Amino acid sequence: MQPVDSEGIDGLLRVRLDLAYEGTDFSGWATQPGRRTVQGVLEEALGRVLRIEPPRLTVAGRTDAGVHARGQVCHVDLPVAAWDAVPGRSDRPPELALLRRLAGVLPPDVRVHGVSVAPDGFDARFAAIWRRYRYRVADTPFGADPLLRRHVLWHDRPLDVEAMNLAAAGLLGEHDFAAYCRPREGATTIRELRTLRWQRRADGVVTAMVEADAFCHNQVRAMVGALLLVGDGRRPVDWPATVLSGGRRDPGVGVVAPHGLTLEAVGYPPDGDLAARARTARAVRTPRSDGSTPRTGGHP
Repeated sequence: MQPVDSEGIDGLLRVRLDLAYEGTDFSGWATQPGRRTVQGVLEEALGRVLRIEPPRLTVAGRTDAGVHARGQVCHVDLPVAAWDAVPGRSDRPPELALLRRLAGVLPPDVRVHGVSVAPDGFDARFAAIWRRYRYRVADTPFGADPLLRRHVLWHDRPLDVEAMNLAAAGLLGEHDFAAYCRPREGATTIRELRTLRWQRRADGVVTAMVEADAFCHNQVRAMVGALLLVGDGRRPVDWPATVLSGGRRDPGVGVVAPHGLTLEAVGYPPDGDLAARARTARAVRTPRSDGSTPRTGGHP
């Protein structure tokens, strides 16, 4: 076992956790006093099964209240002695032992489905090179399937998927997405949107697949809100791109409800490139004098 060396932390081992959660009954990922959060529940569970003070988790992408995740990633730095003690008297490797012990104490709406010793340089947040979300919408006149109601938004007007895809094309690329983000002090709103594509499933549910290097606060839900207005005919195809070029929030863009959104996956570079990626991603992107932006990482 190798102690963490990317941050020079002696005596600690960095462990990657892959997890999923149903976000309905959580107040988002991040710990908040007096509220039930994914981070709070998982940190408490880790402290309990490892018999240590609850350790601090670093996550690939903080999700809002009501948002779900299938492919969330986080890391935790654990004392090597606590890691070695996980199997107890069993002959299971620590990875499997921790996985099974967490399954026994976590509530059913959050599951850790992968545990591994992180390679050198791994940082769940800053080493990530893309995040992928899906947003699901039902436009049937009777509403969403009641068995899917916690994961599918009902939109009470029929949607033109082709028009939505034409409009989405105008948002692709690296831009300042301030028009679609809730600003946070000290955080950039420059992002590279790599994919935004709609399709209608066989069951009639309309899904958006959205992938970027990172997303700023409310970005996906605001973009979906704008594209739904195109899809139901209330706005022209070029309107979302016009909003983007305005550089500030447009009161005509609504942020859709969180329950239709799921974090599907997070991508990382090859192990040998992890440390370099993390260093690059810590640099906040700012516009150049010619109006373009350098292609470096930013804050998720």
